Amino acid sequence: MDNAPEKISDPKEKFIHRDISWLLFNERVLEEAEDRNNPLLERVKFLAIFANNLDEFFMVRVAGLRRLLDSGFNQKDNFGYYPQELLEEVKSRSDVLLARFYQTFQNDIQKDLEKNKIFIKKYAQLNAEQKKAVQRYFDVTLYPIVTPMAVDQGHPFPVLHSKTTAFGVYLNRANEHFLAIIPVPKSIPRLLRLPSEKDEFCFILIDDIIRENLEIFFRGYTILGSFAFRIIRDSEFSGQEEYTSNLLTAIADEIKKRPKARVVSLQVEKNHHPELLTLLYKGVDFPQEPITFIDGDLDMTYLFELVSQNIKPALLFKSFVPAEKTYEDIFEAIKEGDFIVHLPYQSFQPTIDLLRSAARDKNVLAIKMTLYRADEDSAIIKALIEAAKNKKQVTVLVEIKARFDEEKNITWTKELESVGCHVIYGLSGIKIHSKMTLIVRKEESGIQRYVHLSTGNYNEKTARIYTDIGYFTANEDTAKDVADIFNVITGYSLPSRWRRIVSSPRDLREYFFELIDKEIAFQKKYKTGFIFAKMNSLEDVKLIEKLYEASRAGVKIQLIVRGICCLVPNVEGLSENIEVRSIVGRFLEHSRLYYFHNNGTYRTFISSADWMRRNFDNRVELLFEIYNDKIKEHFKNILERYWAGQIKSRILTSKRNYLHTPVYQNDVNAQEDLIKSHGL
Repeated sequence: MDNAPEKISDPKEKFIHRDISWLLFNERVLEEAEDRNNPLLERVKFLAIFANNLDEFFMVRVAGLRRLLDSGFNQKDNFGYYPQELLEEVKSRSDVLLARFYQTFQNDIQKDLEKNKIFIKKYAQLNAEQKKAVQRYFDVTLYPIVTPMAVDQGHPFPVLHSKTTAFGVYLNRANEHFLAIIPVPKSIPRLLRLPSEKDEFCFILIDDIIRENLEIFFRGYTILGSFAFRIIRDSEFSGQEEYTSNLLTAIADEIKKRPKARVVSLQVEKNHHPELLTLLYKGVDFPQEPITFIDGDLDMTYLFELVSQNIKPALLFKSFVPAEKTYEDIFEAIKEGDFIVHLPYQSFQPTIDLLRSAARDKNVLAIKMTLYRADEDSAIIKALIEAAKNKKQVTVLVEIKARFDEEKNITWTKELESVGCHVIYGLSGIKIHSKMTLIVRKEESGIQRYVHLSTGNYNEKTARIYTDIGYFTANEDTAKDVADIFNVITGYSLPSRWRRIVSSPRDLREYFFELIDKEIAFQKKYKTGFIFAKMNSLEDVKLIEKLYEASRAGVKIQLIVRGICCLVPNVEGLSENIEVRSIVGRFLEHSRLYYFHNNGTYRTFISSADWMRRNFDNRVELLFEIYNDKIKEHFKNILERYWAGQIKSRILTSKRNYLHTPVYQNDVNAQEDLIKSHGL
């Protein structure tokens, strides 16, 4: 009988709110920027990642809270918070993190950049030659692009897209006051490289070039005051998908609404003109109280540009070449036995080769695959287009609702359709998040099917920076399951009994419950209960409660959760048998691995799904068991190496904070160790 302690019944005591946990994750990203053991330009990159993450947090999570408040909703969520209460909490935490972010850049990283002769200068710091170069750039490039916009009765406040930085300018002429807005253009880089001494690298922000030349845009007027500001808009979809007859059109229409969506964050330079500020927050329809005042440059994601210029490779992580597996005939290689590719330590090329071979092989009859996020210049897309041109039956499930990739995915959809691919846009109310490919080939023995399943996207770019697992198999039971899933998605069908694969939103949570219940039973009978899991996020309240139940029964549980973790470990009477660690390092930990001891005959699974409510209830996800003993042992080894690799690991405590694990002389950085061993 499960005897949960009555004293722990308040959700706030049992769980960490998902939004608060997400901010704790972004704090760990910031810690990597603060870590002087990381190469300097990698620290700069972590700052840019932090800034971009925070933007998306406001565009999605804070936007959702404001929508709830606008609707009059005032009930506690699953974590025990009212919307207004949570909004105040996340705003307060965000402000603290943002202040720490600027302090890290200005007092630490920028000084280290200058020690390494990398300068981001203000106009007043430029020498004569640099000022001349800046003026030439302004005259030739910036001035023709920049568009000042008057705000008066004949000119309404301009529509500024989300993440736009602009200048508000307060003007006077003949004792009349005027407001003008100058957006900083997004069509050109934010950083301009300047002439400099040998071994020096000098840059200036185009924002500062515009600021220096404001008067040129307003001849005949006196500038009373000016400052830069930045807006973040709501980027969540508001449409009811189930009521639309054409999902592609509905999503395209929603994208068109984004430039006019409500402002959820307004950032303003600390030194601001008070009357101009009043005109600004009224113009963007944002209350004054939540305005964030910034003592520094706005939109620090420009630091990505600094890193991408690769000006000093010695200040980056040492480069490596992923181990590459080559196959004379990839179909024969898969038939010989299941194998995996462990990204980014091993090359993504076998996945590309599989699709290219399928496109060109005269015996391939059909290709079916899902696409969630693809690279800009995607070799995968090109292979599908080639296959369609070669008269293969090509079916592609493009998830056009993949957040912030909607426009790109709509473009892919139209391009694939134009060459004859059968394209499914997704399902109303459900995202297709599973990563799967099914290739049907005519062979001497009959029809043979080949399957590729993955924890990550079919994206060459992220394959170089995300840790993921790609699985290749010709197992017929697996192929039948994948075919069933495609039939469910593309037509009207219910799946037959699963053979090798379990899918959401129908069965996945319940299947995990069954696996956990078995560990509870083994613990009660043999004292052998053990669960080891690695994922991006753990947020599903029902599954957390099941883990608490297992912990109270004595099951030992080890969790590696990179991002959101709403479970509170090591609480007496609730979770004292649960340990949680987070790894934030050079690569984004993206693979999902699940291990159940099963009284000694352990079972191992990989999945596209995290333990989040959305993965169980609102997405098509796949979980598949590994039966190959060699691959099972490899995954077990991966989990153990991550647990032992202390250097980039942090422990979640019962006090809801993350502490670096104690570092010992023989400790390793698991990611760097896997680079050396080529992921083996």
